[in-house]
Amino acid sequence: MNRALTLDDLVLAGIAVAAGLVLAFMSRTLLRWLAKHAKRTRWSGDDVIVDALRSVVPWAAIAGGAAAAAAVLPLTRTVQRHVNQALEVWLIVVVTFSAARVIAGLVRSVTQSRSGVAGSATIFVNITRVLVLAIGFLVVLQTLGISIAPLLTALGVGGLAVALALQDTLANLFAGVHILASKTVQPGDYIRLSSGEEGYVVDINWRQTTVRQLSNNLVVIPNGQLAKANMTNFTRPEQELTVLVQAGVSYDSDLEHVERVTAEVVTEVMTEVTGAVPEHEPAIRFHTFGDSRIGFTVILGVGEFSDQYRIKHEFIKRLHRRYREEGIRIPAPARTVSLQQGTAVIPQQRSGQGAVPGPQSTE
Repeated sequence: MNRALTLDDLVLAGIAVAAGLVLAFMSRTLLRWLAKHAKRTRWSGDDVIVDALRSVVPWAAIAGGAAAAAAVLPLTRTVQRHVNQALEVWLIVVVTFSAARVIAGLVRSVTQSRSGVAGSATIFVNITRVLVLAIGFLVVLQTLGISIAPLLTALGVGGLAVALALQDTLANLFAGVHILASKTVQPGDYIRLSSGEEGYVVDINWRQTTVRQLSNNLVVIPNGQLAKANMTNFTRPEQELTVLVQAGVSYDSDLEHVERVTAEVVTEVMTEVTGAVPEHEPAIRFHTFGDSRIGFTVILGVGEFSDQYRIKHEFIKRLHRRYREEGIRIPAPARTVSLQQGTAVIPQQRSGQGAVPGPQSTE
């Protein structure tokens, strides 16, 4: 028979609970101090670990105090067993959620610190979190004395039925994993699909890929469709790329002078405009004897895809101003059209795309 409850038992139990609370408060204060120092380090993994410990250690201290109090009190074996079992389940749940947060945070930290890996993709993080929570749930069942063997068997049979019912969803899931594992597309890349959609990849989750266009609109693409589409990735294998600007000068221009002036403007733009590649060497290539001009291509270096618009804008403005200062003429397309009226032939000059008649004469 159990002895009667005395005042000493209550005092000892109270001391045990109070000790657990004090220990929880002290550990939380210490971990808060460690968290401040962890933020000063370059590795973000220590931030995740300390943050998780701030959740686990105080609750573990409280659970230890409660377990000590239960051991002091004159409880029956059945009640003692139930109390210990409840404390174990409570502690397992806390540790499981904290472990899920730690492991998911470490996965995110590793992927962000390594090039060529999904820096902000949530698919790996979500899969990791679900696996940890599932393992914790099975441990809780085992702690409560519930056999998990029949449950695993039922999950196996039910999983087959679910797989057949969710073929499209699973196809998108595995397509997303394949895309990230093959490193063809990662968050932050600028892509263009054969269907016309283009923009920065914001995230790749278990079902879909989110692309942010330059207009800040979001395009949601199922992973299965993305895996099957013809796609151009403007970020890989290198983020820097070259853009071509077409230009032309009149036939009476000194091409050596034109090339020298154009190279100076390219160098100026590459060193002064944000997003350009300063070490890019000027490249000018003459290629066409046109109807009214000698055509050439200017090759510019840009840091990433969206920088090209600003760099081309500045280059065209500065090149046009410099050509005017140097007396280099950029002719508009000209065409002579003869209109026959009876026996008279009236030639007209048409320039540009509009019909702008020039001097007329009757022969």
